Amino acid sequence: MKANDILEHLVAFPSVVGTPNGDIVAWVKSYLESHGAQVTVLPGPEGDRANLFATIGPKDKPGYILSGHMDVVTASERTWTSDPFRLRSEGDQLFGRGTCDMKGFLAAALAGLPAIAKLPLTRPIHFAFSYDEEAGCRGVPHMLRKMGNLCAPPMGAIIGEPSSMFAIRGHKGKAAARIEIHGATGHSSRPDKGLNAIHAMTAVMTAVQNIVDALPNSALDQNFEPPYSTLQIGTITGGRTVNIIPDLCILELEARAVPGVSPTVLLEPIKATAQALEKNGFRTVWEISSTYPALSLDVDAPLARLMEELTGASTLAAVSYGTEAGLYQAAGIDAIICGPGDISRAHRADEFVRTDELAACEQMIVRLAETLQD
Repeated sequence: MKANDILEHLVAFPSVVGTPNGDIVAWVKSYLESHGAQVTVLPGPEGDRANLFATIGPKDKPGYILSGHMDVVTASERTWTSDPFRLRSEGDQLFGRGTCDMKGFLAAALAGLPAIAKLPLTRPIHFAFSYDEEAGCRGVPHMLRKMGNLCAPPMGAIIGEPSSMFAIRGHKGKAAARIEIHGATGHSSRPDKGLNAIHAMTAVMTAVQNIVDALPNSALDQNFEPPYSTLQIGTITGGRTVNIIPDLCILELEARAVPGVSPTVLLEPIKATAQALEKNGFRTVWEISSTYPALSLDVDAPLARLMEELTGASTLAAVSYGTEAGLYQAAGIDAIICGPGDISRAHRADEFVRTDELAACEQMIVRLAETLQD
């Protein structure tokens, strides 16, 4: 099948983050095995979703990983002009949820497999497809922990997030947290008899704003926009009605940190502020909901030089969005970002990838495999 045909199949699976993904895993597994790949399905601890790892070529020799995630964000936007889970073509554009982020890369990699399988490979190509990347890269760590049993130490990993087929050497790290403040409810006419959880949360919000104000004057990395670490509150919920003292307030926030700065460390003052409320009778719950490290690959790294040969363009220093690449690097595997599509089209209605982008990606992957022959 051509990349377009494979993408049509992949888009038809509504593999929304946080939901079971058995159907798409089974389809990909069948396709890979039909072309001679050795496939291992790696169920996650959730029990209803899995990673998939496959190899073409000798598993006991160092090779390269093609890494992508099978999950997509929801398609709840009302401005879709067609069914988001049915591929629609219009000229050279292919519309559907995940076409750009990042089933387009998966389709290009799978489309290149028949050509790769015909090569006398002396080093392997691996396909590492993960789940729940869109929830903060929750799936791939389970696969990375088993990597030593799946293959010889890889020479590098290409993470196919949309980058307009430029190879990207860096991104910020991220940590997201959820804070619960539990107070005591009661009638709003007697606030002295209760503990207002929303009022208490304002101390946390003030601590967040103080850090936000200080970050532009902290560690800088001009490869990023903005060139400093960031912190933001994403959601806040609490209360039932205006005449009841709210006994629960929940806040979610995230930190994105430049390389060399720990995003979890940025959150520590927020955690301390929340926990300090307990001396006033509140109960607090702090949970890190997701975290992944920054990526920083040297411009002269062998993987970076290889990608310049494969793409015909210089590598770029960094992007502002995050990927699984930092987790690969933290696991001791050099990683770089390169995939079809543009991040500006992701996570929005009428997401699309262009057919020439898919073709360029497939050609790059086959050229990579051709370097793995004697």
